[in-house]
Amino acid sequence: MALTTRWLPFADAASEGLPLGQLLRLSLFQVSVGMATVLLLGTLNRVMIVELSVPALVVAAMIALPVLIAPFRALMGFRSDTHRSALGWKRIPYLWFGSLWQMGGLAVMPFALLVLSGQQEVGPTWAGEVLAALAFLMTGLGLHMTQTAGLALASDRATDETRPRVVALLYVMFLLGMAISAIVIGWLLRDFAPFTLVRVVQGAALAGILLNLVALWKQEKLNPMSREEREAPRPEFRAAWADLMAGGTAGRLLAVVFLGTMAFNMQDVLLEPYGGEVLGLSVSSTTMLTSVWAIGALLGFGLAGRALLRGANAYRMAGTGLLVGIVAFSTVIFAAPMQAPALFFAGAGLIGLGGGLFAVSTLTAAMALAAGGVAGHGLALGAWGAAQATAAGLSIAIGGGVRDVVNHLALSGQMGEALSTPATGYSVVYHGEIALLFITLAVLGPLVRFKQAGSTTHSGGGRIGLADFPT
Repeated sequence: MALTTRWLPFADAASEGLPLGQLLRLSLFQVSVGMATVLLLGTLNRVMIVELSVPALVVAAMIALPVLIAPFRALMGFRSDTHRSALGWKRIPYLWFGSLWQMGGLAVMPFALLVLSGQQEVGPTWAGEVLAALAFLMTGLGLHMTQTAGLALASDRATDETRPRVVALLYVMFLLGMAISAIVIGWLLRDFAPFTLVRVVQGAALAGILLNLVALWKQEKLNPMSREEREAPRPEFRAAWADLMAGGTAGRLLAVVFLGTMAFNMQDVLLEPYGGEVLGLSVSSTTMLTSVWAIGALLGFGLAGRALLRGANAYRMAGTGLLVGIVAFSTVIFAAPMQAPALFFAGAGLIGLGGGLFAVSTLTAAMALAAGGVAGHGLALGAWGAAQATAAGLSIAIGGGVRDVVNHLALSGQMGEALSTPATGYSVVYHGEIALLFITLAVLGPLVRFKQAGSTTHSGGGRIGLADFPT
């Protein structure tokens, strides 16, 4: 047993109330969410732009739809916290219905995309856009609901001592799910055809619902509630929110999170098409980019956690992540004129590394904001997550739009012969992200003097706050 605890990763996350077997089974919902994320943010946007010739602006708008729902995850979590039912289940209903929404969205997704690309015999011309939007909304809603309820259920069953390691394990499983799914889906789509796309996406929908069924089975105990308990009024957020905003640095920190997330996410729908259209990479090769990015992000989490445990300043660490991001986007830009796919993959990994450092550091700072008053960690982290998710959704839409407009001008000759290449639109977006990173550094600067923001004081015995990542 001692040998197992010493060598098995996250073995110390198990407890009497949540044995390791049940914990590993519960973590499967994160694999399902990671797989859906790879499809939404990676594979499908590349397929729509390159193989199906859908305008990047339409693709960006479709992919931004589920991301823009993300700020409501705080509301989903709050509703599951206060859910009243005769059986007493709080998380299972949200986990189950989230799984159904996710499966339903992916089941109709490939047909909606084929109609969107013009392969339509009957019906109105706007059917493709409407069907695709519904498919993306359903998948996004299911994805966010499943992840929110699943992480909350894991937190309920863990003890105060093991909760940080439990949620860290679940977050790592999410990234591993993305990496493995990207490899498998990329291999399945190595010879692209519309019918192959249908089989792969619907297979992912089936795999997702099966993983979630195994994950939620007998994970929450029955706790019958009386009529009085079910009819009791719910608490309100208003007073706690006002207390959080009166903290002084909260507004600037949220601005940093918003700008930094915009900078790191504007290329989300463009990185894979960039590889295919500018560097001539295949679908399977560009899908591997998500794996490379995920590995970089895991490395960023590890490095940030180690540094913060040793007393590093969280804001300085966030600044390091921004600097890594500047190098990363510069690397991606230089990959086009040099026609160097290896340089392009290195840039994708550095984007993950910089984003990981930035996310963990700003999360730690957000934890410090909720040190007093009625504002708790949940509200501070919810605001952190809302700023991050909203910025991610907006940046995806803006990135696609800018690429379309600039490439239209460049390829029509209005920007001169030297810039009349497909790489021009992508390059403008990547340069804009570098500019945003510099702006974020300027906004971040005054916060560095707040030493308390770099504190690693935490209920997990000084462990990094990955445990408190917003759902």
